[in-house]
Amino acid sequence: MNIDKYDFLIVGAGLAGSVIANRLANNGKKVLIIEKRNHIAGNLYDYLDASGILVQKYGPHTFHTDDNEVISFVTSICKFNEYHLRCEVNLNGILTPSPFNFKTIDQLYTKNEAQILKEKLVKKYSKGKATVLELLHDDDSSIKQFAEFLYANDYSLYTSKQWGIKPEEVDPSVLKRVPIEFSYKDWYFYNKFEGIPENGFTGFIQKMLDNPSIDVHLDTDAQKNVSFLENKILFCGKAIPIIFTGELDRLFGYKFGKLSYRSLRFDFSKLPMKSFQSAAIVAYPSHNVGFTRITEYTKLPYQLNSSTVIAREFPIQYENDNEPYYPILTKNSINQYNKYLEISRQYNNLYLAGRLAEFKYYNMDQVIKKSLFVAREIITK
Repeated sequence: MNIDKYDFLIVGAGLAGSVIANRLANNGKKVLIIEKRNHIAGNLYDYLDASGILVQKYGPHTFHTDDNEVISFVTSICKFNEYHLRCEVNLNGILTPSPFNFKTIDQLYTKNEAQILKEKLVKKYSKGKATVLELLHDDDSSIKQFAEFLYANDYSLYTSKQWGIKPEEVDPSVLKRVPIEFSYKDWYFYNKFEGIPENGFTGFIQKMLDNPSIDVHLDTDAQKNVSFLENKILFCGKAIPIIFTGELDRLFGYKFGKLSYRSLRFDFSKLPMKSFQSAAIVAYPSHNVGFTRITEYTKLPYQLNSSTVIAREFPIQYENDNEPYYPILTKNSINQYNKYLEISRQYNNLYLAGRLAEFKYYNMDQVIKKSLFVAREIITK
């Protein structure tokens, strides 16, 4: 592989790699992207099935952010159609909104008890929401009991099923991702900007990479051409600047053991009906069923069709022959990752970006924000 004509190598054609490639190419740099899958867009990859239904192959994604820089960037790439995600939880057979809200309280308590609890929450939490961890430590017994019920019947069950470990082992940041809403609002997110790219996420990534200064090689494992020399990482024997978005432990030959990732398996079904469930995503925390949630793709975004597509999502252990989706954040795994991070800093032509390389449970807007920062840092140098 001739890399002499390139200024930069990017490993991975997902969101992080594509944002950085776009910024570098727009600043006159020639970029080579190496991607081990047979498509661009990473886990954002979506496609039209035989009936014209837009399906997201690796699970549901919607874009949301309050960051003006990120909004400016994504809207400069393509048009986003406004979309507000709605989710539900099958809580012991009751379908209730996710995040939990006042409807959840109405479903679990008598009318009088519900009214008292809702008034306490509004008075005590001026932000209009709180994490389950906050409520578990509340000094009011009725608020604490409400939180304990939700933790026992949803948060702890879903967490252990999703991550394959005990809830108390998971980094607290994971449990804080879905707060409890103190109103009847039933959107999943409440950000300044929420939507889905007009031509899907694959189209969004393709727009970013549509530049004559960017070349993409699919079905190629960059690892096979990587070697190390003093303070440089070599690719095909050349010390080209490398932006790496994959698993850092794999890059360094699992020197400190394998990092913990969670993988997923999807069971897709096409059904001869217009609608299968009342929300785009319904979560199933109970261990009586093996899957964690069902996504209905004709609701993500809303698509009129005589049939619908659903996917049951099964968390599985990450092995070499499946995809790493989420870093499992525990004290031990974070300490282990930091050892790899320390090694990476020895190589002055290596840059890290993205959920896998940084071992962080990023949202899309956080990936974009960090990738824009990395691109600026590289261009400044």
